[in-house]
Amino acid sequence: MRRTIFHLDMDAFYAAIEQRDNPSLIGKPVIVGSPPTQRGVVCAASYEARKFGVRSALPSVTAGRLCPSGVFIYPRMSYYREESRHIMEILSRSGARLEPMSIDEAYLDVTEVLPPATSMLEESAAIALARELKARIRKERGLTATVGIAPNKLLAKLASDFQKPDGLTLIPERDKVLFLRPLPVRVIHGVGKVTEETLIAAGIKTIGDLQDFAGDLRPFVGSFAAVLKRYAFGEDDRPLETNWETKSISSEETFDQDTDDRRILRATLRQQSEEIATELRDKKLGAHTVQVKVRYSDFTTLTRQVTVEEPSAEASEIYRLACFLLARDRLVNRPLRLLGLGVSGLTEPVWRQLTFF
Repeated sequence: MRRTIFHLDMDAFYAAIEQRDNPSLIGKPVIVGSPPTQRGVVCAASYEARKFGVRSALPSVTAGRLCPSGVFIYPRMSYYREESRHIMEILSRSGARLEPMSIDEAYLDVTEVLPPATSMLEESAAIALARELKARIRKERGLTATVGIAPNKLLAKLASDFQKPDGLTLIPERDKVLFLRPLPVRVIHGVGKVTEETLIAAGIKTIGDLQDFAGDLRPFVGSFAAVLKRYAFGEDDRPLETNWETKSISSEETFDQDTDDRRILRATLRQQSEEIATELRDKKLGAHTVQVKVRYSDFTTLTRQVTVEEPSAEASEIYRLACFLLARDRLVNRPLRLLGLGVSGLTEPVWRQLTFF
């Protein structure tokens, strides 16, 4: 059965929200993240800031150097998550099967939403539905989105990357091989930096090169060879994962100066515990597993976790377990650059004292 898949990607989501809420920021290079005078990274950048080379995960100090006129704004993660909830609700109202991929993107299988028709009429109906979703998001939330339309997830994601912002691209089944040929191999799902370098060393730079390669790919990519070859021809039978409940919740803090001051670390853990507990209660969840993460001055990063028998959403319990982990493994043996706290193994909470396995 032929499928019609959308990949919807919000445009510069965090930065666009800040510009929407503060019109004086429209047209300015907005950078969501820690200011360049503090340690931290860029969470998101407006398209105006991206022209200067600012990207997410870039150190804030580097972003400030690349874009001296950038307007730095501290992220409001809980607010962005609430905005994401509204966006996903709009998408759900379309009747399509939905797979949220992150806070600002999702796949939609609209096959059963579209009326039965010939391929050309079906494409027209898909384009009309995509435009309608984009218009609803703009009207109800004041934000723009880019949509890719294709027969599968692989191609839909590539299509949504093709024209941004506020774009709409269709890759028909009949055109998929030609569409893919000039693209670099790195755009294929599952091809990371190491795999890309290996393929390029073998003379495979574009997807067209991959399509034309008649040899055995296993010496270069191992067991991924057969899947990679199918992807090169636009074949992808991955279904949508519609069971998309929250799997984990976490919070991290990068300190302005490395510290092993117990008062600062305890205060940080308390704040993180409260944030996580609030989200757990909002989602009516409890956590079986608590994990701490530390990063030292040399960027060495360690994580430790403990699993408890009965889940809880109590901030005091999450904080207690976090302190236990730090003390048990003596993680604060030198100043920390970063301290993080997370929970997983989420299920319905039990409101009583936790016990260790």
